[in-house]
Amino acid sequence: MPDPLPQAGEYDIVGIGFGPSNLALAIALHEHNRGVPPGQSLSFAFVEQQPAFGWHRGMLLDDATMQIAFLKDLVTLRDPTSDFSFVSYLHVKGRLVSFVNHQSLFPSRREFHDYLEWAAGRVSHAVAYGRRVVDVRPVYDGADVALLDVVAADGSGGTVSYRARNVVLATGLVPAAPLGVELSDRVWHSDSLLHSIERIPVRPAPTFVVVGAGQSAAEAVGYLHGRYRDSQVHAVFTRYGYSPADESPFVNAIFDPAAVDTFFHADASVKEMLLTYHRNTNYSVVDRELIHELYRRHYQETVAGETRLHFAHMSRVVDARTRDDGVDVTVRFLATGETRHVDADALVYATGYRPADPLDALGAAATWCKRDSEDRLRVDLDYRVDTTDSMKCGIFVLGATEAAHGLSSSLLSNAAVRAGDVVRAVAGDLAAGTDGAP
Repeated sequence: MPDPLPQAGEYDIVGIGFGPSNLALAIALHEHNRGVPPGQSLSFAFVEQQPAFGWHRGMLLDDATMQIAFLKDLVTLRDPTSDFSFVSYLHVKGRLVSFVNHQSLFPSRREFHDYLEWAAGRVSHAVAYGRRVVDVRPVYDGADVALLDVVAADGSGGTVSYRARNVVLATGLVPAAPLGVELSDRVWHSDSLLHSIERIPVRPAPTFVVVGAGQSAAEAVGYLHGRYRDSQVHAVFTRYGYSPADESPFVNAIFDPAAVDTFFHADASVKEMLLTYHRNTNYSVVDRELIHELYRRHYQETVAGETRLHFAHMSRVVDARTRDDGVDVTVRFLATGETRHVDADALVYATGYRPADPLDALGAAATWCKRDSEDRLRVDLDYRVDTTDSMKCGIFVLGATEAAHGLSSSLLSNAAVRAGDVVRAVAGDLAAGTDGAP
């Protein structure tokens, strides 16, 4: 297969990672170039280690829906007239009228993923798939760093370099398991649920343990309970029960683009207060509809006297010993210290994600990036990393900036607006005749 990008050349922007954030950026760059004279266009390329576009494929469960409205797609909040919108996608697919008749703001996760793939396919000429970034090397002009070489493994033992005036890091989220947990063929993170369940044989009446109290945990419980009609599913969490997500309109406004600006300029104590107050919009919470559905199933089973769905509240998994055909799980009830054992076919940790450290991808170039008193990257409102004076290239981070930009920093809610901010910043540098430095 020919290289999707030339192996040599300079780009105004090279993006590392190609999930929804950098996909939104690629679209914003594509649309910027359609609307400006050739001399003002921006050249761009993206490097992605996956062989094709994919976004949490292991959790594309039946009936799982998005937690954001379809209007918070890759473009609409930046440009409602864009032909990359979810509405345009529905029109192309011939489902626009049917979707309207469906009367829902929240598409299925499977359909939204199909939308993302459709959009990614339209800018695939700018993406080098199957290439893992192994280094970012400075290119000097005297004592200054004039350019950055993004070096990626080409899959055949060699490397390919993409020379950049600006680098945009969007390396996404990393599945997080509790300290000391080793994932295996029988112990999984929920992110790989669909892939892992197909790789193991299960008994005729399988047993599963799912750890976690958030949306992914509740979805995994519901999926396993529904797919295996004779299964036993044990949900284990330290809370007393699942907590509903606060999606009320006033609180949901914390994800608005204007709220990002307000948050960014607030004092550190105010930022911490807001993050604490409103964590229940995004962390360890579950859609009310799903909570009621799981409770309904459990209640109906108690009526029938055949309980398959078990909720171990105020509990924690304290030991898990993997066998070839399963895993022995020990669960402790925190109120009394009493333990019980579950002979499970698989143990699933639905314990969330953490932002990937963007500096891991920067290699030696990380030494030019400034940090704050908490050892976090110093990032401006337009997502540009604050660098030393000798760094003349722009380095931007999408995601991993919650402390600076608030709860929406790694979410789809502001992907379109974030992309526009970066394009304006780089285009402004070009129009001013400056390099990528602020």
